[in-house]
Amino acid sequence: MNKKFIDEFDIDIEEVTADNEMNDYDAFPDKVLLEQLRNEIIQSLIDNNVGNQSMDDFIKVQIDKIIEGYDLSSSERNYIYNLIDNEVNGYGPLTELLQDKNITEIMVNGKDEIYIELDGHLRRDTTTSFVNDDHIVRVVQKLVQPLGRTIDIAHPMVDARLDDGSRLNAVLPPLSLNGPVLTIRKFKRELANIDDFLRTGTLTPYMARFLETCVHAKLNILIVGGTGAGKTTLLNVMSGFIYPDERIITIEDAAELRLKQDHVISLETRTNNYEGTGMVTVRDLVINSLRMRPDRIIVGEVRGKEAFDMLQAMNTGHDGSMTTMHANSPADALNRLETMVLMNGVEIPVMAIREYIENAIDIIVQVRRFSDGRRRVTSICEITGTRNGEIIQREIFKFKQTGVLPNGDVVGEFLMHNYVPKVYDKIKARGIDEIDDMFN
Repeated sequence: MNKKFIDEFDIDIEEVTADNEMNDYDAFPDKVLLEQLRNEIIQSLIDNNVGNQSMDDFIKVQIDKIIEGYDLSSSERNYIYNLIDNEVNGYGPLTELLQDKNITEIMVNGKDEIYIELDGHLRRDTTTSFVNDDHIVRVVQKLVQPLGRTIDIAHPMVDARLDDGSRLNAVLPPLSLNGPVLTIRKFKRELANIDDFLRTGTLTPYMARFLETCVHAKLNILIVGGTGAGKTTLLNVMSGFIYPDERIITIEDAAELRLKQDHVISLETRTNNYEGTGMVTVRDLVINSLRMRPDRIIVGEVRGKEAFDMLQAMNTGHDGSMTTMHANSPADALNRLETMVLMNGVEIPVMAIREYIENAIDIIVQVRRFSDGRRRVTSICEITGTRNGEIIQREIFKFKQTGVLPNGDVVGEFLMHNYVPKVYDKIKARGIDEIDDMFN
């Protein structure tokens, strides 16, 4: 709560601090009354369209007027003040959710239908609610306006990166049939590293060492998985294996990668402006990056025509490139790559496209989020060539699920196939012997 707000309402800051320690909504006996008072005050904000300049003064009058005549304890009054302060100086009901480091995703499906992802599990937040749809829109506007973005009837959809790196997506009617819908994927301040993956059982030491060696050997790597599987997190970790003297160019729709190397150029796409012009796509940035003398090109995610340009880069001497893709399996990823190349409208035979992919991609890594919320690398395979017009891939490592415990934990085992991969020759050709003990 800011000092100006505290002074105007003559609030005892020590009492507020003490109350906030037990300031759970369920702690108050008359929760319905508190909710009603909060809603009345917020509705006054919405109806009067109060700007930030006069909001503190307006709120002071409104609170005094609305709670007058109610026998509220000091804890209840401070609870109301705190909620309204979140409206004035924060982001309404989302303020505390955004501040909670343990929450990784916030999903607003309606005024009183809010879900959060906590410790890998999706759950409904029954203590958070909005007044109405206008209240949701108001909070979204407050989030995106400092970024030079807007959302209204004329622009009913917005996708933006917040100042802290979190990713926001909001959709309004008529595009959304359920009213305003908001999704925020929060930016993790603490970077995961390979030790975190080993500690949580995401992969094994052999798998980690193999992937590190593949990066050192400048193999081209594709990371695949479903939504929320942890593709970007794994890409971040694997990017940390790149030697510090290399020039790295990252290309993303919304900057999420945080490489620790010094020589990193980060490029980000741009949407159309209010006049409907000025868009810069991933494909534009991939093409431009080839003129920037990169040692490595890392594309946050390929999902369209840029796949063709990425494959071209991999096939024309830009070894060590990495990217991610939405796919449920390595085979599915290869099929999607074919489709993306065909989207360019270039008349290329399917056989030629497959040979193109086979020559470009060395390693495919699949990551999956399981029902217990844990993420695991479920497959590492290589592309070995083509046979009868089909791309041949061979698995090197895999995770095999064997069951689910009564508490919901998924159990299984990591397996290493009795097979010397083809890429081992490429690794050895670069004078790297880091995994000789694994395959000799």
